[in-house]
Amino acid sequence: MLITSMFSLRYINVAMVTVLKNVTNVMTAVGEMYLFQKHHDNRVWAALFLMIISAICGGITDLTFNAVGYTWQFINCFLTASYSLTLRRVMDTAKQVTRSGNLNEFTMVLLNNTLSIPLGVLLIFIFKEVDYLYETPLLKLPSFWLVMTLSGFLGLAISFTSMWFLHQTGATTYSLVGSLNKIPLSVAGIVLFHVPTSLQNSTSILFGLIAGVFFARAKLKEKSQSG
Repeated sequence: MLITSMFSLRYINVAMVTVLKNVTNVMTAVGEMYLFQKHHDNRVWAALFLMIISAICGGITDLTFNAVGYTWQFINCFLTASYSLTLRRVMDTAKQVTRSGNLNEFTMVLLNNTLSIPLGVLLIFIFKEVDYLYETPLLKLPSFWLVMTLSGFLGLAISFTSMWFLHQTGATTYSLVGSLNKIPLSVAGIVLFHVPTSLQNSTSILFGLIAGVFFARAKLKEKSQSG
């Protein structure tokens, strides 16, 4: 997920990445339907349809369109949806095989980061990162170490706070807050990085963000009715 996210950000702007992430919700909903026999009501499917339309319109009107970046982002959406579904399966299994009935936040963060080590080591040798590290002048810059260290702490904080929030509230509330924070993120991405955009593209981005909020609200109502 991290690797594909970095590659996608290399080619496409933050606002479009944020809108395209809505595709993850579509993949997750379909996965829940087939893996957990979970059925969604018409409002949820309508919101998912709006997300797909917004992603298509955003891509068509994107002045900085890059096919490679879009490919990486769709791969990221697939992996993110797979991660969410796998995490749901792990939580369900934990309820059956553990005394407490769940895995606490510290355990899940520890497992997540520990299991990523073998893959990270493998990728280091595949992409010959060791040779690159010996030759790059970046390692001599204090600012590089500061940014990388800060990035590592932020990544850890994101993992822990996500697990804690998901455990304390629920997937629906988590989805709702995630949809709302995409709005300032998209605006900040366009302003800070001076991304060239048009009225049509800005409208598509706004449409996608609103569709994300509608999706979260539809899920909230769906859960309240089923409860």
